[in-house]
Amino acid sequence: MNPSVSGVAVAWRPAIAELLQTYATSGRLGFTEVIAENTAPARIPQAVRDLGVPIITHGVTLGLAGADRPAADHLARLAELAEVLDSPFVSEHVAFVRASDSPDPLHGDVLEAGHLLPPPRTNDSLDVLVDNIRLAQDQLPVPLAVENIAATFTWPEDTISEPDFLTELVERTGVRLVLDVANLYASAVARRSDPVADLARFPLDAVAYIHVAGGTEREGLYIDTHAHPMPAPVLSLLATAVEAYAGRRLPGIMLERDADVSPQTVDPEFTKLVEAISTPSADPLHP
Repeated sequence: MNPSVSGVAVAWRPAIAELLQTYATSGRLGFTEVIAENTAPARIPQAVRDLGVPIITHGVTLGLAGADRPAADHLARLAELAEVLDSPFVSEHVAFVRASDSPDPLHGDVLEAGHLLPPPRTNDSLDVLVDNIRLAQDQLPVPLAVENIAATFTWPEDTISEPDFLTELVERTGVRLVLDVANLYASAVARRSDPVADLARFPLDAVAYIHVAGGTEREGLYIDTHAHPMPAPVLSLLATAVEAYAGRRLPGIMLERDADVSPQTVDPEFTKLVEAISTPSADPLHP
C-alpha cells in the first residue's frame, strides 16, 4: 500500500488555525500534519477536523534509531491517533532521543536528550534501525515514513553516507521517507558536503512527502530552527528537488514552523513556498 499526499501544506499549529482554514477553503491546502505528542486521540481539535484535508500523524520522541526497542505504549498511541485522524501515514525520524530504556546506577533515570540525535551510520546501527522500523511497521495501521534529521555533527565511526544509509533502509524495510530539504541542507553545511549532490543520491521514489523550514546561520553553521524565514539556499535546494521529480508524481510539500508562529510570519513563507516550487517542469498544485 503506497498512499500519497499532494499539493502544498502547512503543519498544524493552533496559532494559525484560522489561516489554515482560509487556505483549505480556497483549495490551497493539500494536507496538514499534527505533532503526535501534542495531540490526544480523544481530544482532536475541531479546527483540525474542519480543514477537510488529509492529516498526517507526526511523532518526534519514538527514537527509532536508539538501541532500545520502540515503546509499546508509544506505538499504541501513534496507532490510535492515526486511526482517529484517518492518517495516510505515521511519520517519525531517523534519530535516537534517549540513552536507555531503564534507570541506570549512575543517573537513576532514563536520559532524554530533548533533541533529535543522528545515529552512527554503520552497518550495526543500520541493523538496529531496520529491526526497530519493522517492529513499528507491524504495530501501526498505516505505512510508516521516516525523516532525515538536521545532523550538525557526524560520528567517528561513520562508514556509510546518508543517501546510501537511507537507500539500504528503504530496500530492507520498504519504509517510506519524509525528505526534509532544510535538514538535508543543514547536515550538508555541517559536514561540508554538497547538498545538491547528496540530494541526487537520495532514494526519491520512496519519498512520501517533503518538509521545508526556516533557519539561520550562526558563526558559519546553518541552524535549522523552524523559527526563521526559509533562506535562499534552502529554497534553491527545494526547487532542485522539485525538478528531480519532472515526469513523475511530485510528493506533497509542507512548511513547518515551530516558534514565532503567527499568520504574519507563516503567510509570507507560504507564498514564498508556492512561488519556489511552481516551475514549468513540476506544478505542485496540479501533480
